[in-house]
Amino acid sequence: MPWSQQPRRTASPRAAANAKTLRRSLTEAEKRLWWHLRHRLPVDGSHFRRQVALGPYVADFCCLTARLIVEVDGEQHSFEASTAYDARRDAYLRSEGFRVLRFPNRMVLREIDTVLDTIHAALAASNAPLPDSAGQAELPPPPAPSPQGGEAFAER
Repeated sequence: MPWSQQPRRTASPRAAANAKTLRRSLTEAEKRLWWHLRHRLPVDGSHFRRQVALGPYVADFCCLTARLIVEVDGEQHSFEASTAYDARRDAYLRSEGFRVLRFPNRMVLREIDTVLDTIHAALAASNAPLPDSAGQAELPPPPAPSPQGGEAFAER
């Protein structure tokens, strides 16, 4: 799905309104990562959006093409209630075909290169074969035989 198309499901009106508000009030860590996603991580097919409404939730950063969500978590995410909410939210987003990466604010502010390397690897993996139900990567089908049936180099 190209980045210019909407996700499969429309966002709830509440999530859409919340996303608009959140776009105007990014945290320092979100501002820093947003700058880096736009200027230091311009990989083909890695168009990120910020504060994207997906169903009833809002993702901090989302690359629709790679189906990748990047979350920047503050201290409130370490509390039990927040952890349970994040687990439900991540399960929903995974059911919609997204992968979710989470980074604490502190890591974004102090170790941005590590964060960017992780995001870059996830983008590269989005082009790799996905694991099947047994955890094995599905390999692409083997190439079709040549039209000459492989006889082009046979001795005559």
